[in-house]
Amino acid sequence: MSAGDPVLAAEPVASFDARFSEPGSAPPPWSAVREVLVTSEMFWLSTVRADGRPHVTPIPAIWDRERLHICTGDQEQKARNLAADPRCVLTTGTNTLRAGLDVVVEGTAGRVTDREVLARLAGLWKSELDWDFAVGENSFRDADGRTGLVFAIDPAKVLAFGKNPYTQTRFTFPG
Repeated sequence: MSAGDPVLAAEPVASFDARFSEPGSAPPPWSAVREVLVTSEMFWLSTVRADGRPHVTPIPAIWDRERLHICTGDQEQKARNLAADPRCVLTTGTNTLRAGLDVVVEGTAGRVTDREVLARLAGLWKSELDWDFAVGENSFRDADGRTGLVFAIDPAKVLAFGKNPYTQTRFTFPG
C-alpha cells in the first residue's frame, strides 16, 4: 500500500442467500451497505495471534476509497498480529435484534506509508472522529509523540445482515 492509494473501481457482486432471509425479502443495495461503512465510527477488529488464538478489539475505522482504514499503536497486539498475518475481519452495525443492518468485512490489511495518503487520512480522522494525528515517518504521530501504524483493509467479501426483514447478502469484489 505504500506505492499509493488507488480507488477500488469495481462494484461488488451481490449474492442474496434466501436460506437465511425472510420469504419475499430482497437484498440491500450496495449503497445501503456502503452507507453503514461510511457512517459507522466503531468497528470490532478480529485478527489471529501467532499461536492461532483469536484477538478481537473495538477500534474506530474510516471508510475511504472503497476500503476501511484503521490506526493502531506500533506496540499493540493487533499490529503484531497483522504484521504476521494480514487477514482480518471488521464488523459494525447495531446491537438491536429487529432493526438495522450489520456488516462484516473480510479482507487483507496492508500498511499505508505514502505521505500524501497519510495526510489525507489524518484529515479524515480529524473531520470524522475529531482525532488529531500528524504525519510522521511512514505513520501517524499523536500529540504525545506515539507512533500509530495505519492499515488499509481491502475487502474480499462483505456480509450484510438486515434485521427488518431478516436478510443475508454476500458482496464479493472482482479481482
